[in-house]
Amino acid sequence: MPVCEPYSSTGRPPVPTYPNAARSVKELVIAAGRKAARPVQWREGSRPGTGRTGRKRMYSRFVALRIRPAGREIRQATDGPELPACWLLVAGCWLLAEWPTDQSEPVQFWLSDLPADTPLTTLARLAKLSWRIEHDYREMKQALGLAHFEGRTWGGRHHHVTLVSVAHAFCTLQRPTHAPKDPAPA
Repeated sequence: MPVCEPYSSTGRPPVPTYPNAARSVKELVIAAGRKAARPVQWREGSRPGTGRTGRKRMYSRFVALRIRPAGREIRQATDGPELPACWLLVAGCWLLAEWPTDQSEPVQFWLSDLPADTPLTTLARLAKLSWRIEHDYREMKQALGLAHFEGRTWGGRHHHVTLVSVAHAFCTLQRPTHAPKDPAPA
């Protein structure tokens, strides 16, 4: 928590500061310890395995901590119902770290502004969902021509991106719900 020196009523009022130096996210997770890591399954993969659908379960160990990111200056929350622009500094956020069993230290880190009562499984599932976003963006760029626009007007670019987005939505809806290597239904 920030600490403010007493004001002597002469000169500029003192600025609140943190008493300790900021620590890296890796240091925070390592300080929580290996025992704080909990196993979480976030989805079933595409390889055959022992999951509910006959697919291999994708799981790892995660550590979730509530933190307040340190900033260069301490900002006060507004009195109104709206959150300030720096609300993460005031309200706190989740630090999620993946710490696999076979690793000596955490390997991936995420910050999240989800509510404090969010379950660990939800945090892990949403963090690991980024692969889907990256895959879809790559598909839109390579297969659907997102990067092919060479016009000069905002209207033309907007039109192009809209058509690529519609094409991507159509492709997503046409994507089969089963794995591509599964035999076709009879």
